[in-house]
Amino acid sequence: MEQHPLTDFFDQKVQKTMGKNNRTIYKMNNETGEGIITQYIILPGIQFFYNDFHMSNGQNQNKLPHADVLELNHCREGRFECRFANGTYQYIGSGDLAINLLSNQTVSTSFPLSHYHGISITIDLQKADSVIRKIGEMTGGLDIDLFSIANGFCKNGTCAVIRNQNKINHIFSELYCTKPYMHASYLKVKVLELLLYLGTEKIQNTQVKVPYFAHTQVKKVKEIQKYMVSNLRQHYTLEQLSEQFDIPLTSMKACFKGVFGCSIYAYIKSYRMQAATVLLQNSDCSITEIAMKMGYDNPSKFSEVFKKEYEMTPSEFRKKYIKA
Repeated sequence: MEQHPLTDFFDQKVQKTMGKNNRTIYKMNNETGEGIITQYIILPGIQFFYNDFHMSNGQNQNKLPHADVLELNHCREGRFECRFANGTYQYIGSGDLAINLLSNQTVSTSFPLSHYHGISITIDLQKADSVIRKIGEMTGGLDIDLFSIANGFCKNGTCAVIRNQNKINHIFSELYCTKPYMHASYLKVKVLELLLYLGTEKIQNTQVKVPYFAHTQVKKVKEIQKYMVSNLRQHYTLEQLSEQFDIPLTSMKACFKGVFGCSIYAYIKSYRMQAATVLLQNSDCSITEIAMKMGYDNPSKFSEVFKKEYEMTPSEFRKKYIKA
């Protein structure tokens, strides 16, 4: 049966770099980094993608709109931002599964933490339905209704997100560690298992639909993030940031966590520690000087926070990782 090639789903800036049997690898680059997509055609109408991105802006991999194509996105690591044509934003983080019809058009995507690892599965409902039904007849009871799954999760054209559900994470955990020689058959089995589970009434009734964020809110919290990381010596209260960027305090806190996956204070503390590791490895600055650059007047307090983050003191980290 005819398949949608990857170029039917992605814009032309996504370039094929290698193809072999049912596997094709695609690579993209822009000013923010690079991404690699490994594609497998596992059944007529069903395609499977391993996604590996080290970039902040993934605009070149936007899915083009397709009627009756269901997309499942599971995040293993990082964070994924999706902006829809209506101007709203949706986010998924580690362990989350997003379910969306490609008729709900994506106009931009990005990765707020500058890296993302996950799996995507696209299902052409019309083409895959007959194949799934035949498999069901052959197995004598494998009851998977693709249209029912799509209607159950994507009512009124919305994107549904299931947050960190144990059974779903278990299914995907096995997909991430699959050996290449097993892909031809194993991916089919695991995708069928996932679809069978998503078709159960229990999971459809207990799914979590998370809030969307408006463009103006997302823009302001990204400005707040850039402002904070531009001067790590400075400390800010939430009230100061709310007033300075003209965004209600409650909205600011909720939207920032939606975009970056944690609170403002947790984010900037972690960012300071990451920046400190770079200085520890690549500069001759003393630990006291690094502490001050990170906004800590007390080097002991800096060392205490650093140890909680990396389970070693700054001195131990420098000895272990400093370049020869």
